[in-house]
Amino acid sequence: MTSTPLRVAISGAGVAGPALAHWLLRAGHEPTLIEHSPAFRTGGYVIDFWGVGYRVAQRMGIEQAVRDAGYQVQRLEAVDDAGRVRASMRTDAFERLAGGCFTSLPRGDLAAAVYATVAHRCETLFDDSITAIDAHDDAVGLTLRSGRQRAFDLVIGADGLHSNVRRQVFGPDADYEHYLGCRVAACVVEGYRPRDELVYVTHSAPGKQAARFTLRDNRSLFLFVFRSEETADPGSLQARRQVLRDEFDDAGWECPRMLDAMDRAEDLYFDVVSQVRMPAWSRGRVALVGDAAACISLMGGEGTGLAMTEAYVMTGELLRANGDHRRAFQAYEARLRPLIARKQRAAQGVVNFFAARTHAGIWLRNMGIRAMNLPWLTRLIAGRSVRDDFELPEYDL
Repeated sequence: MTSTPLRVAISGAGVAGPALAHWLLRAGHEPTLIEHSPAFRTGGYVIDFWGVGYRVAQRMGIEQAVRDAGYQVQRLEAVDDAGRVRASMRTDAFERLAGGCFTSLPRGDLAAAVYATVAHRCETLFDDSITAIDAHDDAVGLTLRSGRQRAFDLVIGADGLHSNVRRQVFGPDADYEHYLGCRVAACVVEGYRPRDELVYVTHSAPGKQAARFTLRDNRSLFLFVFRSEETADPGSLQARRQVLRDEFDDAGWECPRMLDAMDRAEDLYFDVVSQVRMPAWSRGRVALVGDAAACISLMGGEGTGLAMTEAYVMTGELLRANGDHRRAFQAYEARLRPLIARKQRAAQGVVNFFAARTHAGIWLRNMGIRAMNLPWLTRLIAGRSVRDDFELPEYDL
């Protein structure tokens, strides 16, 4: 426990923000979450959850909730236009590499498990956002969209790839966001058939991939990834749907039926596949965690777990520095930057898995999927990535 409680404003109530609030509360600080959405957000795509993030979840006491919400995926299948399986890969090798600490779950379900630990213990300002940041040597003044004026000791941007805090304090997105050439969309629909339990089914055409995964309660999750030179958000729900129709109407397999089902979905996640690369993750009393600081992108497969790790390490370093934010922020960044850099390099190398440019590239990708059924090859190719090679620090939290 710290002897000097800090008032900490956290922009963003996704995963990174509530995870940080959890650890700050355990250290005796006073976090306030500020979230622009009118209520807690769910949705997003299914993520694989393992590694250091999983170990942080264990220390938070939410492992069982995560496992209950998760799915133990059995296989990944790549199918052709007629639905015939062209490549299949068992996933048990990855679970063994992770020592059994591996599950797959919707990102929103993980966020809910994290937020449940702080929901009734810290102030959360929904339907609000930071419109001005006035930093001083001894405090940070915030002006909120609601008109509130608040003062805090520290401000942390945990507000994702398109971080509001990063933009206001560090500069425009274009200075730090590196587009990897793809856009991604995801939605959850009810009543879709067929259902392949615990099988992640993908179909590829040159430059694009559609996938589906069966969820509980008669639901299915769709994921669309496609190469594009365009990066602007289409805007409205209808405009987003039209972009996907333009890309996938003639992509074969079940794509036309998936697009029709998508029209019934109330929410459609749509974003670019980008990384955030910054020379520094803090400035004065303002710092960044998660995708706001160092997004590795969808291609990395571990961004959410890394965000939880960053939240844990930041709090631990604040504790070790006895609240000296400058020393703590430097230690936090020095400890994590090598790990993040490795994850970003690895993510850049798997773009072709999601969106191979040619039929020949799809064929090669399928050959690679088949080869991953060989345990020794899985260990050789994926062993280091799954194990992380990062010693999670022990803090008195």
